[in-house]
Amino acid sequence: MKKILLIINGPACGTDEPSNAVRLAVALGKRDDAEVKIFLMGDGATCAVAGRKTPGGYYTLDRMLRSFAHHGGRIGCCGTCRDARGLTEDHLIEEAPRSSMDELATWTLDADQGLTF
Repeated sequence: MKKILLIINGPACGTDEPSNAVRLAVALGKRDDAEVKIFLMGDGATCAVAGRKTPGGYYTLDRMLRSFAHHGGRIGCCGTCRDARGLTEDHLIEEAPRSSMDELATWTLDADQGLTF
């Protein structure tokens, strides 16, 4: 089984990279030969905000991330990045728990492939 780590740095709105990253993670997560993890850092932490009203044409990343997690994907959300943006557990989906650079380091060393968005 191939282990894949996607690191998302981009904001939830205003750019396509985060939604494309989550779409790829969902597609990979449906495969039997892949184990996929997503780490949200920087403005990527905003992708896990629950119940966000998105502008027309944008994906609802919170629902996409929930679906990803419910199909076996793991999500980590950088605690420092959350704090810097004033995001608490109450703001975010429960499937994206507070994480750390130590966990990201472990996930990186464990991954066969890493992708950044």
